[in-house]
Amino acid sequence: MAIDFKTFNTVVDFVLDDKKPVLIRGRHGIGKSCVVYQTGERRGLPVVERRASQMTEGDLMGLPSVDGNSTKWNAPDWFKSACDKAVLLFLDEVDRATLEVRQGIFELTDSRKLNGWHLHPDTIILAAVNGGEHGANYSVGEMDPAELDRWTCFDIEPTVEDWLTWGKDNVCTLVWDFINQNRNHLEHNDDPEPNKVYPSRRSWHRFSDCLITGKLAEGKKSLDIVFHLATGYVGFEAAVAFKDFAENYESIVTPEDVLRDGIEKVKDLDINKFNALNEKFEVVLKDKELTEDEVTNLASYFGILPAELAVHFWGKVCASNPSVLDKLHTEVINGKPFGLFIADLVA
Repeated sequence: MAIDFKTFNTVVDFVLDDKKPVLIRGRHGIGKSCVVYQTGERRGLPVVERRASQMTEGDLMGLPSVDGNSTKWNAPDWFKSACDKAVLLFLDEVDRATLEVRQGIFELTDSRKLNGWHLHPDTIILAAVNGGEHGANYSVGEMDPAELDRWTCFDIEPTVEDWLTWGKDNVCTLVWDFINQNRNHLEHNDDPEPNKVYPSRRSWHRFSDCLITGKLAEGKKSLDIVFHLATGYVGFEAAVAFKDFAENYESIVTPEDVLRDGIEKVKDLDINKFNALNEKFEVVLKDKELTEDEVTNLASYFGILPAELAVHFWGKVCASNPSVLDKLHTEVINGKPFGLFIADLVA
């Protein structure tokens, strides 16, 4: 059974605390490597990364030297680091490695040692592969039961919310808003056509970086340049949709507009656009000190939301800015005190 990254992050530390190796399986570009580095940062460990697909047997095992009347194995530098100090040892593309390298990893995952070199007691091991249920789409080797038995395996199928949560701090607002409002363009989930460019979570991140570097993410922009860049990163269909979105982007109402000017521009939005605006509010409201006028406008915004969205939005406001709650309760919506208005919605 596949899990999302939010669930993965809630369970993986139990395995790592027990110093057992973890194998992450999933499609390309979904953020497997990214979550490994986030795990290292969360646990205060530097990441030592090696691509198993690029390794030979000697790259893994090291080289021998004569020590008196016997041979001693000299560990490669990356492995010596994992033995000398606590690190997160990240082995990427294990199922693309040669059979000899994968068999050498057996001892590492089973006994936390190689050729007499023992891992530091606090070193942890994570690996990532494209195999599992999506393996047929990739040039990877199958991992037999004895090999898999040495890992704790997690199949990852991330949600759009996984990416949006991560993207708030990692992609430009234009790209984030596009994906938030056009979620079907985040990635291609069907069987791919040969040699066709498709969007992925990774390719949107790379496209965003290009827009930021080229100063194309904000203000006046050349839409033809943006379109051609998007085609190269995320494919033709997604690029067409992104160009259409970018053409009208400056006319899109923002949370700041609502807080400053009131609800006049948004009172006729459909449910999808309300939902998209609510997602942006969560970012804008976080730890923001609102003026009296902004609180009044926020309360008025609650009053025009469809009931189900208003309840959901209330939860977002509570999570992102608890300090505004007391101020909201002084407001009146549709003739009712704010607290009673919310209570009627929840009831």
